Amino acid sequence: MSQFLSQTLSQQMRMEQRLTPQLIQSMSILQKSVADLETYINEALETNAALDVSEPAATSSDTGDEERAASPSVEGAPDNGRKPPRGEEDVGFARLDRYTRTYDLDGGDRPPHMARRASDGERDAKMGALANTEGRAASLHEFLLDQWALQELDPELRRAGSVIIDQLDPDGYLRVPLDGVADSVRPPLSVGHVRRALSEVQRLEPAGIAARDIVECLLLQLDRQPGDNTIERTLIKNHLDDLAHNRLPQIAKATNFTIGEIQEAIRAMRANLFAHPGYLVGDRSVPPIRPDVIVDYADTGGGFTVRLARGNIPELRIRDEVAALARSKDNGKDTREFARRHVEAASAIIDALAFRQNRLLEVTRAIVERQREFFDLGPEGLKVFRMSDLAAELGCDPSTVSRTVADKYMQTPRGIFPLRYFFTGGTETDEGVSVGWDRVKTRVKEIVDAEDRSNPLSDDQIGALLRADGIEISRRTIAKYRQQLGIVSARHRRVY
Repeated sequence: MSQFLSQTLSQQMRMEQRLTPQLIQSMSILQKSVADLETYINEALETNAALDVSEPAATSSDTGDEERAASPSVEGAPDNGRKPPRGEEDVGFARLDRYTRTYDLDGGDRPPHMARRASDGERDAKMGALANTEGRAASLHEFLLDQWALQELDPELRRAGSVIIDQLDPDGYLRVPLDGVADSVRPPLSVGHVRRALSEVQRLEPAGIAARDIVECLLLQLDRQPGDNTIERTLIKNHLDDLAHNRLPQIAKATNFTIGEIQEAIRAMRANLFAHPGYLVGDRSVPPIRPDVIVDYADTGGGFTVRLARGNIPELRIRDEVAALARSKDNGKDTREFARRHVEAASAIIDALAFRQNRLLEVTRAIVERQREFFDLGPEGLKVFRMSDLAAELGCDPSTVSRTVADKYMQTPRGIFPLRYFFTGGTETDEGVSVGWDRVKTRVKEIVDAEDRSNPLSDDQIGALLRADGIEISRRTIAKYRQQLGIVSARHRRVY
């Protein structure tokens, strides 16, 4: 059997989609949050010579007359009718020095008696703002070292205490063994010095600092509590696990304390003791959320308006002088090529930002239309709405919708919500009505809030009540939703 190898030429047509650098950049910008996008734009403004921020046109009241607006000026410089001297080349430091001397911007080289002083009623606005700015809160490490510096101790003990403070976790616990602390520095410390220093460090504020476990942490705090805390100390030393599982009858039987006394001690411990005392020091405030889109009631009534939040994205433009350099043939080839690359990059960024804004508005309007009952009823009004459904409606890939809503927030009359919050799965009732998972969660919370706390409902009993409403859901799913809602199990919810 013979075999032959041959080559042939043929033509065929096909369509294919390729990820160009511009498309990759557009998808990257679409996915960025407000903070990341601002950082990206600032970096682009610094590195791209053709990119600039569009400034609003100045009015005649701001500039005086046309002649004054046409004259060269420096921001913040007084305009006394003087014009900068001509005949000097406007480049580099020469131009800066000329403006400085002409407008007397820098008086630092003048004698003190000739320096210009503000009147008694005037204040430097920038210095005033700087003085009123809140300082950075001290960290736990700094807070403890400041206290440790005031202790009267011998040098070796002071060094051991500083090493212990360096080894503390952010929540204030010392999870390194004492021999490990002693061997962590050179020359090494003795374990005896470390143990003595630990007792001194545990006297610092906040109470409970440098504890090695939760029992020691709570007992250190109890030592500073006034009054008789015998019951609390007994519960912490011997029955902390029983407290965690709400086994109050067993504790009462073992300690001869009444249920009322135990419950009163629990309330006192919850009010005065902290499991993580290190978190009491420093600024742990959560940064505010900045919405990307704002949904509000329409002035005409019966609908909603959707708009982008102001100030999130500056309006960008291409510098005319750089665009002229890219078109002019009077410049060298390298100059034109440099200007052309920057103009193309700036155009790609501007187009990507416009695409981001349009897509964000498009997705938000679709959300408002599909989840209208949410704005009227709240979370229980959320319907089943999947990203794949919206992607099919908009004629794009679901990944584009996912990038659009990633790290984006919507400000509504009911509060600020992530855009992802409005995309939810769900189930159908016996009547064929779709019910979102958030509505199921709301129903679970309503059932738990209405239960008898002396005989709380189990997950199976909650499932039976949901089935009575026509919602078929498994016990495992109920337990998952209960945990997401911060609802403990029936044993822990029981009140004796």
